[in-house]
Amino acid sequence: MIPFAAGGPTDLLGRALAQSMGASLGQTVIVENKAGAGGTVASAYVARATKDGYTLLLHHIGMSTAPSLYRKLSFDPLKDFEYLGQVADVPMTVIGRPDLPAKTPQELIAYLKREGKAVNLSHAGLGAASQLCGMLLQQAVGAESTTVPFQGTAPALTALIGGQVDLMCDQSMQTVQHIKAGKVKLYGVTTRERLKPLPDAPTLREAGLKDFEVVVWHGLYAPKATPAPVLAALNTALKAALKDPALIKRLDDVGVQVVKEGLQTPEALHAQLSAEVNRWGALIRQAGTYAD
Repeated sequence: MIPFAAGGPTDLLGRALAQSMGASLGQTVIVENKAGAGGTVASAYVARATKDGYTLLLHHIGMSTAPSLYRKLSFDPLKDFEYLGQVADVPMTVIGRPDLPAKTPQELIAYLKREGKAVNLSHAGLGAASQLCGMLLQQAVGAESTTVPFQGTAPALTALIGGQVDLMCDQSMQTVQHIKAGKVKLYGVTTRERLKPLPDAPTLREAGLKDFEVVVWHGLYAPKATPAPVLAALNTALKAALKDPALIKRLDDVGVQVVKEGLQTPEALHAQLSAEVNRWGALIRQAGTYAD
């Protein structure tokens, strides 16, 4: 189960992972998109699914923000799932419409401060990585923009390319091809280090936002009380898939990094989720932005 629309970054990662896991499992892994409510529709569905290992959830940082964004939630990310392991880290890029006046990251920061709510910042809906990154960007710059939600990353990016909105944060898996084709203006990446496919793109830390860092981590989950032997078999298949050279290259080409083997474990995913629930809870309460 992918909790976002087809064609988006998590969907692309999920389909690549499903292909490689299917090879290691010796059976077809079917990808189903169940979008809605910032990923909580699919999460709730998997939490209630039959506990046989045949229904899994691939989710990103939205799993850790849901308890804060949604004050009434029908599932608990820390209690209602089994953890299979972390999968991959996806950097984000800050991109603008092709004719946006700002030319450099520093000019963009000044532009955001000067124009304020006259700037339209698109995202793929509350709880999406693009919305969370945009929220952090506004906090880091100290200026509030007008946010424009779309039903998924693809339409939000299309609106940016067409000039209907001004700015967007989006995952590199979705944006690298458009950046290289000159369809959008790149201002920076959200990681500590520059990206291999975009070596000339500065980090936002280089641009002056010293504490700004957003990495979209992904994890694989099963319903709570799925039998231990089933979980072990699925974790083995996950680890095998993440060693697939074809998968690694496919992801590397768009700036996505498969996590190290030590993080491909239930314990590592649980620790990451717990830490991120605390981190995002504080940030979301500070912003005062809720989905309900």
